[in-house]
Amino acid sequence: MSDEIQQAVRSQYGAVAAKGLSSDQSGVRAVAEAFGYSSEELASIPAEANMGLSCGNPTAFASLRTGETVVDLGSGGGLDVFLAAKKVGPTGKAIGIDMTPEMIALARHNAETAADGKPVANVEFHLATIDHLPLQDASVDCVISNCVINLTPDKASVFRDILRVLKPGGRLAISDIALKQPLPEEVGQNLLAYVGCIAGAIPIEQYRAGLIDAGFAEVDIIDSGADLNTYFREESATAAGLCCPAPGESSLPIAETACCASQPSAEEEAELRKQLLEIMRHHNVNDYAASVHIFAVKPA
Repeated sequence: MSDEIQQAVRSQYGAVAAKGLSSDQSGVRAVAEAFGYSSEELASIPAEANMGLSCGNPTAFASLRTGETVVDLGSGGGLDVFLAAKKVGPTGKAIGIDMTPEMIALARHNAETAADGKPVANVEFHLATIDHLPLQDASVDCVISNCVINLTPDKASVFRDILRVLKPGGRLAISDIALKQPLPEEVGQNLLAYVGCIAGAIPIEQYRAGLIDAGFAEVDIIDSGADLNTYFREESATAAGLCCPAPGESSLPIAETACCASQPSAEEEAELRKQLLEIMRHHNVNDYAASVHIFAVKPA
């Protein structure tokens, strides 16, 4: 099943990259702002770096410092990489890791056409999965991630590889989705919900235990209080694939989401999207899941 999920995630997010979603679209911008990005931050980076895929803003609590090396897991179009690059400055480095070729190509393009018209010199992007990072042991000061680890079937491997690349005393700062109670079966078994960041989530205490088992210390997980129903509102349509009306159900131009990225002739996928939207009309996702801030340290 893990291979099927990984391929589904890669396919959906590859399609997102091809859609050209950006902060210039009000629905996409609304999602980012709902999860903690300021309008000033969004204006300071390439518009195409933000595709409405966030569930938090890890750069806001990562305490990044000048000269540090920071790695973003599941970097997408580069939103958090570009924000991190500004914080670590020209003597630091921000590295993006993503398993989707289309996202890597988009991020590299964005780095060459930054918001101020100048290439961003202190960033780099690598095509890889986040459980096999193409980085040396003990080479990174901080690892960040934004609504990505919930998508990985083998979270224990991800935690171990994060620990491996961090320097002693290094830290992780993650925005993610975690469960407060079990999901209803009809949601949890829906593969499209997995791609949409909900059904792949694990309980908060399991998340904490996984980090501790991997070797992390000072693990802190805080419910941000953000409204996850933001994903389901058409006026805040997100590329995460959570608010996708079935073909013909909406005339809104913002329905350019991940789950809408498939060809309209794919009747089976269209029906799956319709079923998911109907399911979520009967569930308040905040009752089951939370957008969380996760902080942990590699022992010195």
